Amino acid sequence: MHDDTSPRDLTDRLTRDLPPDRVLTDPASTAGYAHDEAEWAPYGTPLAVVRPHTAEEVALAVRACLDHGVPIVTRGAGTGLSGGANAVDGAVVLSTEAMNAIKEIDPLERLAVVEPGVVNEDLRAACAEQDLWYPPDPASARWSTIGGNVATNAGGLCCVKYGVTRDYVLGLQFVTGTGELVRVGRRTAKGVAGYDLTSLLVGSEGTLGVITEITVRLRPRREPEHTVAGYFSSIVDAGRAVAAVAAAGVTPSALELVDRHCLAAVDAWKNMGLSTEAEVVLLGRSDAPGAAGEAEAEAMRACFAGAGATYAVRSTDQQEADALFEARRLAYPALERLGPVLTEDIVVPKAAVPEMLARIHATGDRHDTLIANIAHAGDGNLHPLLITPAGDEAARARAQAAFHDIIADALDLGGTVTGEHGVGLLKRDGLRAELGPAVLGLNRAVKDALDPRGLFNPGKVVATDGQEG
Repeated sequence: MHDDTSPRDLTDRLTRDLPPDRVLTDPASTAGYAHDEAEWAPYGTPLAVVRPHTAEEVALAVRACLDHGVPIVTRGAGTGLSGGANAVDGAVVLSTEAMNAIKEIDPLERLAVVEPGVVNEDLRAACAEQDLWYPPDPASARWSTIGGNVATNAGGLCCVKYGVTRDYVLGLQFVTGTGELVRVGRRTAKGVAGYDLTSLLVGSEGTLGVITEITVRLRPRREPEHTVAGYFSSIVDAGRAVAAVAAAGVTPSALELVDRHCLAAVDAWKNMGLSTEAEVVLLGRSDAPGAAGEAEAEAMRACFAGAGATYAVRSTDQQEADALFEARRLAYPALERLGPVLTEDIVVPKAAVPEMLARIHATGDRHDTLIANIAHAGDGNLHPLLITPAGDEAARARAQAAFHDIIADALDLGGTVTGEHGVGLLKRDGLRAELGPAVLGLNRAVKDALDPRGLFNPGKVVATDGQEG
């Protein structure tokens, strides 16, 4: 902040420049915007929360913060799991919750234009009314927003076949580090004019600009899916089944892993009558049309059986199949009810899934930490969930040590520290280990170029040594 200004100067300017009810300064009101859902990620006390309704209001808020030297932390629905939306002391938190308009759905060009506060599931429902489909479907789709999905390059259950958020973002409008409102990308099917700044912004976690509008690619509504369920007595056997599906050349529309800890937690919460007889359940789906879908489903069932499934069947009960996938989506909030949950988000090559799952199991034993497992297993994106009793500091320390060991094992197996949750605060050490000094330097050079004042989400992702989150 400039020496000749005070926090009150900035809040007065924001209140003057923006319409009524856009600026919150009462600590009782701002506290709920200070952090996301990342367990144990540090956060500070924001100076104010700004809730703009238009891109122009975002630009006014950013310019005010730039003039006063105050950090800006952009926040969507706050469902993040890496601390990426956590406030730093004295920052302005810019919430996009009121920017929730679906501006356009174009069936001919198969695209939609949305504001960042649009909830993922709401966009998918609006597209379905026109026989269109927006594929990225994180487990938090009912609550997370498209802006947050873009910020972390979110994936989801169907990304094994259809890709992640970056594959669907055609263009963006955003406010730059100099306070300008600009557009990048395109609406056309092709376009290679200039550097791909759109893709650069996707996954940047609010460190390069404030996104105010998103143009996304859509697909035709797909065929109904065939579901296969496999029960396994060993998580390593389930991992072998995942590798077998890939080796068989099958590309499922979903291939999800849920262990008995997750199923039991969901059933205790929602009373869905889920079986917890198996140690691990694999859920596979195929949306290939007609006989091809049936053949893919049968191929998956055979892979499950060949890898040692105690039970493997193609589901003929759509309600039962949907309940199992609903349990997969509810696993994280269900486990949160049991105590603090530290969530991993590592990705390994599909061939390494069995070994990685074995290492996770060994890590839990070594650190005396309960680790439940859910996974987008079909693309090697594993989400070990480290569960600790509330208030048990020794258990917390053991879980954090296990967290770092899991990251190290993922890198050792040729993987990455995050597939869709982002680096935020929790994965900065892992990012340094994965990228190395030269590539990390390139990342910081990009950050310096697009955010010359260093005020967008400071301390996150490629923070310089000594920056605090």
